[in-house]
Amino acid sequence: MSKENLGDLRSQFKTSASDVGSVEIQVIDLTAKISDLSKHVQGHKKDHSSQLGLLKMVNRRKRFLKYLKNNKFEIYKNLIDGLGLRK
Repeated sequence: MSKENLGDLRSQFKTSASDVGSVEIQVIDLTAKISDLSKHVQGHKKDHSSQLGLLKMVNRRKRFLKYLKNNKFEIYKNLIDGLGLRK
């Protein structure tokens, strides 16, 4: 996932010009962090603190996506398609 792609997704899902905390934006940011950290963890098998942080981020994103699925289903579908999370 490239930075340009993330920037496009952020601009698509922003509710206002200064939006940095909406659920959609948080999911996009967490996905980028998870992608970077998973690459790190694959190279550093014994880095248990990073593995724990990765699990926490994945679970936080999972809760955000569950909220979106239950309350804003159309946004959820568009976000999943944009990020390529599920098939």
